[in-house]
Amino acid sequence: MKVLQTILMSAMITTSGAAIAADKKDNPFDLVYGGAITENIKGQVNIHPVSYKLNGLDIVANVYTPANYDANKKYPAVVVAHPNGGVKEQVAGLYAQRLAEQGYITITADAAYQGGSGGQPRSVDKPANRIEDVHGMADFITQYTGVDNNRLGLLGICGGGGYSLAAAETDKRFKVVATLSMFNSGRVRRNGFMDSQLDTIQQRLKQATDARAQEAKGGDVLYAGDADMTDEQIAALPFEMYRQGYEYYWRTHAHPNSTFKYTMSSLLDLMRWDATDQIELINQPLLMIAGSKADSLYMTEDAFAKATGTKDKTLFKIPNATHIETYWKPEYVKQAMNQLTAFYGKTLK
Repeated sequence: MKVLQTILMSAMITTSGAAIAADKKDNPFDLVYGGAITENIKGQVNIHPVSYKLNGLDIVANVYTPANYDANKKYPAVVVAHPNGGVKEQVAGLYAQRLAEQGYITITADAAYQGGSGGQPRSVDKPANRIEDVHGMADFITQYTGVDNNRLGLLGICGGGGYSLAAAETDKRFKVVATLSMFNSGRVRRNGFMDSQLDTIQQRLKQATDARAQEAKGGDVLYAGDADMTDEQIAALPFEMYRQGYEYYWRTHAHPNSTFKYTMSSLLDLMRWDATDQIELINQPLLMIAGSKADSLYMTEDAFAKATGTKDKTLFKIPNATHIETYWKPEYVKQAMNQLTAFYGKTLK
């Protein structure tokens, strides 16, 4: 019961779960998604590990360049923000690679304090940091050789989708904004998944407050969302998103830099934030994609309805897809990519 309570409080799901993934041990770039690049071949899509500074921290990222990339030409570009707990080698890399196959230069970076990027303590997960990560990727990629700064798009996946909405409200370098299986981290940390923990908000705020006080005194950093679960415990979880998410992150697409845990004190920031705050400031074309059977669909629908500042917005529900399946299942990835290709093509191509 304690494990389940921790999971419900953390609500930390992010990606898809089940099926065939590339074996990280066989991939020189540590990519764990199906169909991942295994070597850079001239004339094909290539991957370029890069690093840069963001507010004094070392950020690691992967840049994907399209086939027959020519540094003397200009290309549209897309920034891809990864899910909560995810890293650039998982679903964010999959979509970054697929977009590069469509002719875009793409970038996906590990969030500050997470994955391979710098920052202490580890696994701090604050909205301000995640939003700044999106701005930072834009800073870097707009200076990358061959990028046309007037054709920059944004794609946020799961928790990265909520933070991408927030970034796009004020960062007008992004000409178009898309989300896939958007996850409103603030709402879920505050209210619980599907608003199931409204009666424990003050209790959890007290836990977060006590955790910060302990950190301030030099005590141990406390974490939420870190649970090593058996297959039976995963199967018993109450929400499909969690069941499939744990399979994805701990079984089929596991990566050592990817973890559900985050500092308990991060909840002080998370629980007072919401992905729909000031969302009417988005005036760029907006595409929101989610699975029709996703139990997280309510978050995308809520944000879409509140995005009243743009006259060009589309909500596409992938028939029969769950939240997690949009991240690995070939037929659902294909449908999402069809929507993204048409969407970005209208403005960026």
